[in-house]
Amino acid sequence: MRLYLRSRAVPATLAALVGTAVVAALAARWLVSLPAFDHTARLPVVVFGPLLAVAAIGTGLHTPSDELDRTAVRPWWPRRLAHLLAATALAVGLLALAVPGHAEAFGPPAAVRNTLGLAGVTAGAAALVGARLSWLPPAFAVGAVYLAAPSRPGGAAQWWAWVMQPGPQAGAWTVAVAVFVAGSGLYVWRGGRRVPATES
Repeated sequence: MRLYLRSRAVPATLAALVGTAVVAALAARWLVSLPAFDHTARLPVVVFGPLLAVAAIGTGLHTPSDELDRTAVRPWWPRRLAHLLAATALAVGLLALAVPGHAEAFGPPAAVRNTLGLAGVTAGAAALVGARLSWLPPAFAVGAVYLAAPSRPGGAAQWWAWVMQPGPQAGAWTVAVAVFVAGSGLYVWRGGRRVPATES
């Protein structure tokens, strides 16, 4: 177990998640304290906080020895599933605590939803492009949506701009959960794509 944790960079991931939550909490408090803003100013925190958290999670989704994994007596998918679920649950809990209150807007529900959805994107990317680059697809998606999303929530935007929606939007939750299930399933089934040294 100790070897598994070290080979997947779990200690570094834990430190990064705690650091991300602390920075998110401080940023949320600072934004709300500005005289020209209210609790809706925490939108960047519930968008970019989860993005940083899942980037940290993605670094541990690599497979250092896929030959050994494929020839092991016991299948590896339960370990991959437990690893991903534990890291995601920790990130969800920490970021939910970082932005307390205002569940109807950009509070804990929005942070939880975005963390789940982006964790699914990252896990799927780890299976397709490798753990080292797994942060790129969610970062590109979040950046594009952050620039293109309409200022008014709801409507069709809750389906394609789900990371920018307030907490209670049902469509945004549906997309986030579906993405998490699909991305996690792909990663658990295939594991992290091995990237040869010539490609890195």
